[in-house]
Amino acid sequence: MKIKPANKRRGVLLELGPNETQIPSETLFKLNRVLVPVDFSTCSKKALAYAVPFAKQFGAEIVIAYVVQPYIPVPEMGAVDTTALLAQMRESGKSELEKLRLSITDGVKIKTLLRVGHPAQEIVKAAEELDVDLILLSTHGRTGLGRVFFGSVAEHITRYARCPVLTVREREHEFVDVPAMDDGAKSVRRTATSLTPVPAS
Repeated sequence: MKIKPANKRRGVLLELGPNETQIPSETLFKLNRVLVPVDFSTCSKKALAYAVPFAKQFGAEIVIAYVVQPYIPVPEMGAVDTTALLAQMRESGKSELEKLRLSITDGVKIKTLLRVGHPAQEIVKAAEELDVDLILLSTHGRTGLGRVFFGSVAEHITRYARCPVLTVREREHEFVDVPAMDDGAKSVRRTATSLTPVPAS
């Protein structure tokens, strides 16, 4: 089998050899590491729930990443101790990441990653440094200072990441069962969520 670049939409053409009758899926899809950026919103937790079946099927490792975005001091903030505030945000992020890691009991290898900086840029950098095969990202998240994972952030990641990106939308068709995330409920519900593949740039 040969893989050649296509002329349209930066796709590829698969050319089977004379003795090949079908595409060998084990050759095309090999996932060793999946990066899941979270902001601890319900939608980002759904993205993590989607990552688990991928990891189980391919024997891949999941890296749950959270980026603390530091505040830029402005006159209106007065005498706020930004250093202490950043330290508090880091500790809170570590605690929440550990809770997510412990919530996955499917025998999947899980690691956590906490970084400080601009969320989109740090996620793209982390994907390259960790040599991830897939980023699984929610398109909506928690609003507020430094905790937004939708709009320009998701767009930046899908545009500049050097690996494939799957985006989980908040309200569309869903094809996996996702555990309810509200108030620690243990029930399973189906919500309107879908995955949209985005090719690497």
